[in-house]
Amino acid sequence: MVKAVVGANWGDEGKGKITDMLGKEADIIVRFQGGANAGHTIINDYGKFALHTLPSGVFYDHTTSIIGNGVALDIPVLFKEIQSIVDQGVPAPKILVSDRAQIVMSYHKNFDAYEEERLAGKSFGSTKSGIAPFYSDKYAKIGFQVSELFDDDLLKEKVVRVAEQKNVLLEHLYHKPLINPDDLYKELLEYKEMIAPYVCDVSLYLYNALKEGKNILLEGQLGSLKDPDHGIYPMVTSSSTLAAYGAIGAGIPPYEIKQIITVCKAYSSAVGAGAFVSEIFGDEADELRRRGGDGGEFGATTGRPRRMGWFDCVASKYGCRMQGTTDVAFTVLDVLGYLEEIPVCVGYEINGEVTTDFPVTHLLEKAKPVLKTLPGWNCDIRGIKKYEDLPENCRKYIEFVEQEIGYPITLISNGPGRDDIIYRK
Repeated sequence: MVKAVVGANWGDEGKGKITDMLGKEADIIVRFQGGANAGHTIINDYGKFALHTLPSGVFYDHTTSIIGNGVALDIPVLFKEIQSIVDQGVPAPKILVSDRAQIVMSYHKNFDAYEEERLAGKSFGSTKSGIAPFYSDKYAKIGFQVSELFDDDLLKEKVVRVAEQKNVLLEHLYHKPLINPDDLYKELLEYKEMIAPYVCDVSLYLYNALKEGKNILLEGQLGSLKDPDHGIYPMVTSSSTLAAYGAIGAGIPPYEIKQIITVCKAYSSAVGAGAFVSEIFGDEADELRRRGGDGGEFGATTGRPRRMGWFDCVASKYGCRMQGTTDVAFTVLDVLGYLEEIPVCVGYEINGEVTTDFPVTHLLEKAKPVLKTLPGWNCDIRGIKKYEDLPENCRKYIEFVEQEIGYPITLISNGPGRDDIIYRK
């Protein structure tokens, strides 16, 4: 059985916690896209962690954690991360890395930073993790695949070819130091030594696991609205954030994905630039940011303050539709307990007309939120285990959102811990 855990919005929906929680029942947890450019914050018996490359299931000793072929593999970051969790008392996780994954090179990060610097005020708000240059190279077929590390003749020839191409840009566009092919070759040999013990034919491994009836969890990074095809292009990431891509990024048949748990926050937040219709500002935003998440709404990778907004039914309905949602996990509901009244964005007004369908970017930029205000519950709901025990206004809020988005909310997270969860039929 394959389940996917993916995001409905801009990322930062609380997927890490949901994956960590569902990991209890899983045998294998797979990261299938993205790189170390976004983080998952997880709080469990071992402490508090911000993971960037490792799947969120590494805290269980019965799981195998897999880096799929669709991931932008930053080998030094992966190693630092393994070391950091082991240093915090977590047993060394069992990790496999696809031989078809491609490698984030040091020059990818440099190009990322150089391009943001060149674009200045018109930049894409990149985390400078090398993601866009990495995926550009992958699709231009000049990336380094893990399997290529084990073909020395190929590497020696390829580093010269790649350096030649990159140096044209470095010299004439960015006016930065050139790449030496010998340094590149050394970098790749270091990576080979680090990754060799973990390399595996992941799609074959998963094929056999499925035949044995194992439970597999696919873990997505970011959310629907950051997808390069279906998101707020161009303010998107460079790999598909949709559950459908899980089949490709892990190397399994699409029909194996039986359950798609789409994570929605009870309010909205976003890191990085781009249209964000229900965004709030000033003291109202500061208050929500300070109370939000665990320790506040700041990016797990960048530490940047997240942009805050009210729950957006238009964006979330679209995000759930694009994911192929079977279940919605509704997170950080406890955060809203301080409010007397809670606004919800139920439509977009664009050029004088109201729509509940999510538009393309140039129209999105013109959209004004149509808000409906619901009564708050004005108390702390942490520690509640049963849906019936939630305050009436809290249940009404959940049921209102469910009706607006049209997908069943079956999991409700009412606190940061692994067990702060309410199951709802």
